[in-house]
Amino acid sequence: MYARSTTIRGKPQAMDDGIDYIRYKVLPAVQAMNGCVGLSMLGDRESGRCIITSAWADSEALHGSRDGVMAMRRRAAEILDGEAEVQEWEIAVLHRMRGIHHGACARVIWTEGDPARLDRIVDVFRMSMIPRVEGLPGFCSVSAMIDRRTGRCSATVIYDSRESLKEAEAPGMAMREAFTQQMGMTISDVAVFDVVLANLRVPETV
Repeated sequence: MYARSTTIRGKPQAMDDGIDYIRYKVLPAVQAMNGCVGLSMLGDRESGRCIITSAWADSEALHGSRDGVMAMRRRAAEILDGEAEVQEWEIAVLHRMRGIHHGACARVIWTEGDPARLDRIVDVFRMSMIPRVEGLPGFCSVSAMIDRRTGRCSATVIYDSRESLKEAEAPGMAMREAFTQQMGMTISDVAVFDVVLANLRVPETV
């Protein structure tokens, strides 16, 4: 499975219009494309930053959709009043423990590391991190996406509420710092978002 994430650092006051555009225009259009397995949107109403992620059954579907989404990406950036940054990923891990409902929040962690060690990193993440993350307050799901060319990774942990996310902050931080140190990775960014749309049909990998 593969994914394309579009990050837009827009204006907070434009967030509602951007959400409506993604929900009512982009989502149905993307779902109609060959090989699409859904779309999600994370948003931070304070900063205006949002991440729209589409998932694809294989690399051919991912590449084949590039031209079809360009106009929608430009329009989303116009509505949100920000520049669009695009990253394509391989979906390495996806594990769900409970459904995602209104009020859910996500913590996203971006890391950098040695591309040659990605398979080992994914194996250790799957075997040792997931059982520990499952024990965090309000845990709903976790995913990890990788870029084999650059060694970049993006991990997203979703919680059932903002309160659970805050409660899990300290133990989660300790886990990720220990893991990245063990794997020789560098944390480049950590951010918190509301889960605006959760319409991904990516199968479990655990």
